[in-house]
Amino acid sequence: AERLADSAWQVRTAACEALGKHGEAAAPHLAAVAKCLSDNGLDFRIVRAAAWEALGKHGEANGQTVAALVAPLLKSSEWFAREMACQVFGKLGEAAVPHLGALAKCLSDDDSNVRWAACTVLGKHCEAAVPHLEAVAGRLSDDFPFVRAAACSALGNHGEAAVPHLEAVAGRLSD
Repeated sequence: AERLADSAWQVRTAACEALGKHGEAAAPHLAAVAKCLSDNGLDFRIVRAAAWEALGKHGEANGQTVAALVAPLLKSSEWFAREMACQVFGKLGEAAVPHLGALAKCLSDDDSNVRWAACTVLGKHCEAAVPHLEAVAGRLSDDFPFVRAAACSALGNHGEAAVPHLEAVAGRLSD
């Protein structure tokens, strides 16, 4: 775990990847892995992606711990950290449910990547995300096509609860 603070991005990446493979034995190091979601070193995106992947692998066994570590990043000043946080929540299953309100707030983020990630996560939590479907439907008119597509997919996953939004979804057929 001490390699997570190594000066070389390649070592930090490899350390995240290794800790992602060791399940419960790596649990004491999850806070250090979560810090890598805000890595600012050279090639930081690679390190952050490795941290996201590693934390996601711990979602089932340590979901609540990972959720608590990642939740503050939803308010980060850096869009990439906010996007990565959303994506980690997408891998946490039920542990993400208490944070769906915060994720729904990300639907109005200034960055399109964050809005896309929030739509994607809310589409995975059918019943629990129903209170946020109106906000998801609002992204059907987003300026960015990949956000509109994510909103369509998310609403498609919500069955009967999405029926009030089908007209708006159908409007995207000419997009």
